[in-house]
Amino acid sequence: MSDVTETGSGRIESALRALTSEYSGGLERLHDRLERDAQRGALIDVAYTILDSPVGPLLLAATEAGLVRVAFESEGHDRVLESLAATLSPRILRSPPRLAVATRELDEYFGGYRRAFELSLDYALSHGFRQTVQRQLSNIGYGTTVSYKELAETVGNPKAVRAVGSACATNPLPIVVPCHRVLRSDGGLGGYLGGLAAKTTLLNLERAT
Repeated sequence: MSDVTETGSGRIESALRALTSEYSGGLERLHDRLERDAQRGALIDVAYTILDSPVGPLLLAATEAGLVRVAFESEGHDRVLESLAATLSPRILRSPPRLAVATRELDEYFGGYRRAFELSLDYALSHGFRQTVQRQLSNIGYGTTVSYKELAETVGNPKAVRAVGSACATNPLPIVVPCHRVLRSDGGLGGYLGGLAAKTTLLNLERAT
């Protein structure tokens, strides 16, 4: 009786595993189909994917205009997606192919093979002085740093050191738009959206290559 019971139990477990696998595979196929249909019908306003990196999982999001958001795990990826839905468009879908170039360039950067990004960028999440500062950040060379004060002088407002710091802290495109290269005048790290450990990792990566 014991052998019969165990055999029957094993068959049930096997059936459940098969059903779970089929269900999971069905969901993946459904998502892929929805993604293809949405792409063909131009129904995706914001595409996103998740990239594993030395500073943790990164959420990458893009519009037709270009990469619009890079978010650290500490920001809460679900919260970031909700914010993008409210700010840009609710038509958001995971679509790794749409982020293929961004993923490749970031992988090359983390691997030490890329010193400048060639991605199209969408600055729709920034406005006014903050956007001016953030656009200037891309002019800070790989492996070099400037102070918040120097950056303020560069954008033509030497007294706006705090505003420059705020623009760096709210940069929606960290790493690609390198706010990690901005330090305090005394050489201190200052703040960073992804945390000081992430900022240190990025600076050390650039020093080592």
